[in-house]
Formats: sequence, C-alpha cells, structure tokens
Amino acid sequence: MESADQRRALAAAAEARGESLAALSRLIGRNAAYLQQYVTRGSPRLLAEGDRRRLARYLGVSDAALGGPVAEGLVAVARVDAGAAAGRGRVVESERRSPLLLDPALLRRLGVRPDMASTIRVEGESMEPTLCDGDEILVDGARRTPGPRPAIHVFRRDGMLAVKRLRMLGSEVELVSDNPDYGCEIVAARTIEVVGRVVWLHRALV
Repeated sequence: MESADQRRALAAAAEARGESLAALSRLIGRNAAYLQQYVTRGSPRLLAEGDRRRLARYLGVSDAALGGPVAEGLVAVARVDAGAAAGRGRVVESERRSPLLLDPALLRRLGVRPDMASTIRVEGESMEPTLCDGDEILVDGARRTPGPRPAIHVFRRDGMLAVKRLRMLGSEVELVSDNPDYGCEIVAARTIEVVGRVVWLHRALV
C-alpha cells in the first residue's frame, strides 16, 4: 500500500468519525499539527507502529488500511473512492484506490480474480431494495459484457458513474432500476462503458 493511500485512508476515516486531525494527534500523544503534516506533507513518511495501531482501533478501521501488514490469508482488493449513483448518475471527479481486505475463499466462491476486483460505494435509492444508499458493492471487472438477462452492473455514462440492471437488446442496452419509483431507459450500447458486474454487497446494519 502506497504512503499516499495510507494518508488518504487516515483522512477519510477521521472525517467519517467526525474527528479533527489535531484531536487525533493529541490522542496519540503528539503535537496538534503532527497528523496534519503527515496527511498533507507526508512527514513523517510512515506512522510509528504504536501510533498507527491506536488510531486504527479508535477509528474502527483495519491496521492494514493505515499502512500496517496485511493479515495472513486475506486478499487486498482495490477500493474505488467514488460513489456509484443509484439514481441519475454521479460525476466521477477522482477515483482514489485504497485496499479492502477480503477472504480469498469468498472471491473463489464468487469466481472473481483478486486483480479484477474492486469495491464501490452505492449512492442513492433507485436500486432499492436490492442495493441501498451506503452499501459497498464488489465489482468483477472481468464481466463487462451485459447479456440478454438483466444483471446488476456498474457503468460510466457521460462522465458519470452509475449502477443499474443492464439487459442487452441488440445494439441497445436497457437500464433498469429496481425501485419502481424510477423508470427504465433504453440507450445505445456504445454510449456507456461497463466497469463490471456486481457480485456481492456489504451492508452495515447500524
């Protein structure tokens, strides 16, 4: 995992927890500017092991996400730091990748190669009840060709990232929302770029 990814992971975890970097610096017994300098300037280049572990426990993230060793037997899967909108689409401004650790047995059962796997966060409600806002979905980048039967895919269209059921209709593709409050749409297949097929989801219950 690159140092820049570690710094982004820390900043994202702090924001999600509603904690300032200054407060987290004090938590690990450092001066208030310590983690701000780490995140923005890369100084220090790496966090001390004790600091990293304490921050990971407090923020509720894996030690590996902040630069610690990957737990034996787990597979690091790329995480796309951009939401796939379950709605009209979300403009993709940046896609920053940081790893998510998954059991290799899960990937084997799903028939997904680790190097073709990525996870993306769902935004919006057009795919409810199948996919809900905030769900994290596992996408198989090797399955990029929709078939005649509808299947859930992540795709780009007009610079936007979205998730829908796709069904091929000759040279066209039908974009289907599971939520009946949202309509379906038929577009030319050449107007979308399929990222991959959704094969698994992770949903928090709290």
